[in-house]
Amino acid sequence: MDKGYSGREMRKNIQRRRWVPVVPPLRHMVHPWKYDRALYARRNEIERLFHHLKSFRRVATRYDKLDLMFRSFVSFGLILLFLRVC
Repeated sequence: MDKGYSGREMRKNIQRRRWVPVVPPLRHMVHPWKYDRALYARRNEIERLFHHLKSFRRVATRYDKLDLMFRSFVSFGLILLFLRVC
């Protein structure tokens, strides 16, 4: 979630599912809530990973029909990304 989904209804819906919303309040909020800043910062790492993974056309367009093939290529893409970093 990001600030676009920081409304009270969305937060209540997430909390009903027993999830922990980690979204900063908007700056103009009268009663801002507390959130885990470190966990929110880690969200950026995950978003960048998905961005790099979608550079593989096969993953971005969901070219494969079978779930097994799609998962295999996602794993292959993650391995290539890991090797590129090392």
